Amino acid sequence: MLEVDAVIARRLDSGVPLVGQVSRYIISAGGKRLRPALLLLVSAALDCRGPQRSNLAAVVEFIHTATLLHDDVVDESTLRRGRATANESFGNPASVLVGDFLYSRAFQMMLEAGDMRVMAILADATNVIAEGEVLQLMNMHDASLDEAAYLRVIRSKTAKLFEASARLGAVLAGAGADLEEASAEYGQALGTAFQVIDDVLDYDGDTHEMGKNLGDDLREGKATLPLIAAMERGTPRQSELIRHAIENGATRELDAIIAVVRETGALDVTRAAAAAEARRAIACAQRLPRNDYSEGLVQLAAQLLERRN
Repeated sequence: MLEVDAVIARRLDSGVPLVGQVSRYIISAGGKRLRPALLLLVSAALDCRGPQRSNLAAVVEFIHTATLLHDDVVDESTLRRGRATANESFGNPASVLVGDFLYSRAFQMMLEAGDMRVMAILADATNVIAEGEVLQLMNMHDASLDEAAYLRVIRSKTAKLFEASARLGAVLAGAGADLEEASAEYGQALGTAFQVIDDVLDYDGDTHEMGKNLGDDLREGKATLPLIAAMERGTPRQSELIRHAIENGATRELDAIIAVVRETGALDVTRAAAAAEARRAIACAQRLPRNDYSEGLVQLAAQLLERRN
């Protein structure tokens, strides 16, 4: 990871000062570096130590960071990782344009790998992520969204880059088709569980722990799984309260909605869905050669369910 951080610092250099300033602001904000770590763990589990590991791990972090910059503009977010978002600090134009810089820098770096398979995986991932963003935009303020539609969004918007990161680790190792698919499925399951837990914490955390404003999803009109489950399990009056809030992006009744989500057992339902994805990830990790790195993948999936921020 130190090598990855060194690559990130080196490749953020730009002749335009604002590009480096905004990029460093968000990259240094204390992110978990889960996607680069995933690539490194999978490749090491499959006995790969090639020089492209650090380069491609930095690539996936750049792609992730670009999506964060654009997401925060679209969502009008003001707080991320416990401090002001880049758009709040530097404005929307700078955030969008620096996000574009990070995307293009990532594609410059992936070309250096000289591997069409690597480029195909990352090009496909960025396209699916963009589709997921648009799909989520279309679903805003739609209180009729069901669990299948919700999962389709997060598997595109969030889990796809996890999946690509894990698949790249296998490709770099020259793994066979079975191990590559096990790695990719691990990434998809882990990314899905990660996002589902994130949606739980929007109604079962606090701003200090989360590093973001509670109720942001509701303000944006997102029908996440805790709300979907609460509407299915609640009384007609409770369901109508949530439906109205989603359709209108209303947070005035946030405390009442949090109470409904908790009283109906919706958080338990959502955590169970995350646990099922974590178990799927663990089963995939156990298909890899048994060593410290594949054990690390197992532990990562298991510990995800204890996530509080």
